[in-house]
Amino acid sequence: MAETEGAAAPQAPQVKMNVLGQFIRDISFENILAQKGVTGEVQPDIQVQVTLDAKKRPTDHQFDISMKLNITSKAKEGDDVFFVLELDYVGIFHVEGVPQEQLHPFLMIECPRQIFPFVRRIVSDITRDGGFPPLNLDQIDFVALYRQQLAAAQAAAGEKKLDA
Repeated sequence: MAETEGAAAPQAPQVKMNVLGQFIRDISFENILAQKGVTGEVQPDIQVQVTLDAKKRPTDHQFDISMKLNITSKAKEGDDVFFVLELDYVGIFHVEGVPQEQLHPFLMIECPRQIFPFVRRIVSDITRDGGFPPLNLDQIDFVALYRQQLAAAQAAAGEKKLDA
């Protein structure tokens, strides 16, 4: 076998991501249906709002990724609210090898994908323990969510420029 002469092509850095820890920062479940004393079969309309945030930790290559969910269950007809669940779940990640221009999308898409199964389980357990059928969240398209939040941030920045 012949050896190739010259320098080898530089390889892209190897991306490394580890979940160092995860925890519930804040949780609130309010069973409004029980407070009103209403019983019987209800057909809920579930509304789920998801907000993501990423913050650099003092340690190199470590980030806090926060996933906040606001889940409201309302009657399909009328304004009756059955329950409200607010959850702030945080994953601590060690991320290396991601180019700086791709770091923000990576943190806001790939890291939430890693912690979402745990969030789904917590939501299911809390709603079941709160007296409702377990709420099994559908998969979240974190790419679409990232694009929506980016567009909203750009729109808000554009409004600030117009006001100035």
